[in-house]
Amino acid sequence: MDDAHVGWIAAIIIGGLAGWFAEMIMKSNTGIIMNIVLGIVGALVASWLLGVLHIGLPFHAWLNYLITGFIGACILIFVGRMIRR
Repeated sequence: MDDAHVGWIAAIIIGGLAGWFAEMIMKSNTGIIMNIVLGIVGALVASWLLGVLHIGLPFHAWLNYLITGFIGACILIFVGRMIRR
Protein backbone atom coordinates (compact mmCIF):
# COMPACT_ATOMS: atom_id res chain seq x y z
CA MET A 1 0.00 0.00 0.00
CA ASP A 2 2.91 2.31 -0.59
CA ASP A 3 1.07 4.07 -3.39
CA ALA A 4 -2.37 4.12 -1.75
CA HIS A 5 -3.74 7.64 -1.64
CA VAL A 6 -5.98 7.40 1.39
CA GLY A 7 -6.14 10.42 3.70
CA TRP A 8 -6.29 10.32 7.48
CA ILE A 9 -10.06 10.75 7.72
CA ALA A 10 -10.65 8.09 5.06
CA ALA A 11 -8.17 5.81 6.84
CA ILE A 12 -10.13 6.16 10.08
CA ILE A 13 -13.46 5.47 8.36
CA ILE A 14 -12.20 2.59 6.22
CA GLY A 15 -10.16 1.20 9.12
CA GLY A 16 -13.25 1.30 11.30
CA LEU A 17 -15.24 -0.59 8.68
CA ALA A 18 -12.48 -3.17 8.23
CA GLY A 19 -12.22 -3.66 11.99
CA TRP A 20 -16.00 -3.92 12.30
CA PHE A 21 -16.17 -6.55 9.54
CA ALA A 22 -13.36 -8.49 11.23
CA GLU A 23 -15.13 -8.19 14.59
CA MET A 24 -18.29 -9.66 13.06
CA ILE A 25 -16.52 -12.52 11.28
CA MET A 26 -14.17 -13.39 14.16
CA LYS A 27 -16.97 -12.90 16.72
CA SER A 28 -14.86 -10.74 18.99
CA ASN A 29 -16.40 -8.13 21.22
CA THR A 30 -14.47 -4.93 20.62
CA GLY A 31 -15.65 -1.34 20.61
CA ILE A 32 -15.57 1.25 17.86
CA ILE A 33 -12.18 2.66 18.85
CA MET A 34 -10.61 -0.79 18.89
CA ASN A 35 -12.24 -1.55 15.52
CA ILE A 36 -10.59 1.53 14.04
CA VAL A 37 -7.23 0.60 15.57
CA LEU A 38 -7.54 -3.01 14.40
CA GLY A 39 -8.45 -1.88 10.89
CA ILE A 40 -5.61 0.64 10.55
CA VAL A 41 -2.90 -1.48 12.20
CA GLY A 42 -4.29 -4.54 10.45
CA ALA A 43 -3.93 -2.80 7.09
CA LEU A 44 -0.28 -2.11 7.88
CA VAL A 45 0.35 -5.71 8.96
CA ALA A 46 -1.46 -7.27 6.00
CA SER A 47 0.13 -4.82 3.55
CA TRP A 48 3.57 -5.81 4.81
CA LEU A 49 2.69 -9.51 4.70
CA LEU A 50 1.28 -9.29 1.17
CA GLY A 51 4.40 -7.37 0.10
CA VAL A 52 6.67 -10.07 1.51
CA LEU A 53 4.65 -12.68 -0.39
CA HIS A 54 4.73 -10.49 -3.56
CA ILE A 55 0.93 -10.37 -3.75
CA GLY A 56 -0.66 -7.21 -5.11
CA LEU A 57 -4.33 -6.32 -5.04
CA PRO A 58 -5.66 -4.90 -8.34
CA PHE A 59 -8.39 -2.73 -6.84
CA HIS A 60 -8.79 0.97 -6.16
CA ALA A 61 -6.77 2.37 -3.22
CA TRP A 62 -9.67 2.54 -0.74
CA LEU A 63 -10.82 -1.00 -1.59
CA ASN A 64 -7.26 -2.30 -1.20
CA TYR A 65 -7.11 -0.58 2.19
CA LEU A 66 -10.44 -2.12 3.24
CA ILE A 67 -9.40 -5.63 2.17
CA THR A 68 -5.95 -5.47 3.73
CA GLY A 69 -7.41 -3.88 6.87
CA PHE A 70 -9.92 -6.71 7.17
CA ILE A 71 -7.31 -9.42 6.62
CA GLY A 72 -4.89 -7.78 9.03
CA ALA A 73 -7.55 -7.19 11.69
CA CYS A 74 -8.53 -10.86 11.52
CA ILE A 75 -4.86 -11.82 11.93
CA LEU A 76 -4.49 -9.47 14.92
CA ILE A 77 -7.65 -10.82 16.57
CA PHE A 78 -6.41 -14.38 16.05
CA VAL A 79 -2.96 -13.59 17.47
CA GLY A 80 -4.55 -11.76 20.41
CA ARG A 81 -6.63 -14.82 21.22
CA MET A 82 -3.57 -17.06 21.06
CA ILE A 83 -1.63 -14.79 23.43
CA ARG A 84 -4.50 -14.61 25.96
CA ARG A 85 -4.68 -18.40 26.25
